[in-house]
Amino acid sequence: MATSKVTDASFEADVLKSSEPVVVDFWAEWCGPCRMIGPALEEIATELGGKVKIVKMNVDENQQIPAQFGIRSIPTLMLFKDGKLASQKVGAAPKSDLSRWISAAV
Repeated sequence: MATSKVTDASFEADVLKSSEPVVVDFWAEWCGPCRMIGPALEEIATELGGKVKIVKMNVDENQQIPAQFGIRSIPTLMLFKDGKLASQKVGAAPKSDLSRWISAAV
């Protein structure tokens, strides 16, 4: 399963009310490290399909939710379980580290 987009308007339904854990990737087009981890997140989304959902939120197009969660640098990854923030990771990392972090949290 590939990653999908989430917006300020869809955040509650897509993330907070999701029955499965959700990783939110806060990113922007102009962010090099964000673009670097994008393909790894796509692969992880496919590999862990059904166990976790990975969504991307463009911070330039959506300001409300990033402000609510105090996003100061990107990429920031937040993992939500049962509507609550369970884990957070700031900055780019190799696919193996991202996969390990997500697997440990779900």
